[in-house]
Amino acid sequence: MNDFLIKYYSLLTHSVEILSAVTGVILYKKYKHTPAKYFIYFLIYIGICDFLGIYTYYIKNNGFLSFLEGTPFERNYWWSGLYWKVGAVVFFAFYYNKILQNTKFKSIIEYTAYTFLLFSICYIIINFDAFFISSLRVLNIFGALIIFLCTFLYFTEILLSDRILKVFKSLNFYISVTIFIWWLVITPLVFFEIYNSTSDWNFVFLKWQIFLFLNIFMYITFTFALICCKPQND
Repeated sequence: MNDFLIKYYSLLTHSVEILSAVTGVILYKKYKHTPAKYFIYFLIYIGICDFLGIYTYYIKNNGFLSFLEGTPFERNYWWSGLYWKVGAVVFFAFYYNKILQNTKFKSIIEYTAYTFLLFSICYIIINFDAFFISSLRVLNIFGALIIFLCTFLYFTEILLSDRILKVFKSLNFYISVTIFIWWLVITPLVFFEIYNSTSDWNFVFLKWQIFLFLNIFMYITFTFALICCKPQND
């Protein structure tokens, strides 16, 4: 299993990402008049950003980016921090602000998102050196709280409306369930980042397994939902 992860982890992850993004592009006409079009943009954005994140492979062994060796950009912590830990969270706050109908819920998400973005900028500036060499635990936790808040308000609004009768046909329902589970499982791992090194390969492989299975689950669910769900302006 460990050899399999070393060889195919990136390939499998990128494959399911591309699958969901391509599915979104193919079905764009189906959702172009709904807020779901922004989610399709997001899938494309994630696919591109994750692909760019593999630049680190071309730094070692005299790759064409070897001039970055020994610089803060030698690792891609900074990149994943920007496009996922901050960018993805801000996107979902924007997305739920689009799909929610309750004005109080929309305001809560909007102000919380601005607070998170401002806090993230300040925290990165204060911890600028750590931003390039480690996963900033505080941003992970704060971002997860934003995701939980968005999904909680969405589920609450659904339960208080007649939309619950057709919830299983809603793309936004599957998005909400999926990202809630993904962040719920991944967030506790930040407390064990100290073990994420070559001195403890057991933890490294365990972390890879968790991320791989969750990523496959997440992107396959997105793909399935895009295909099977009906366009809705919810």
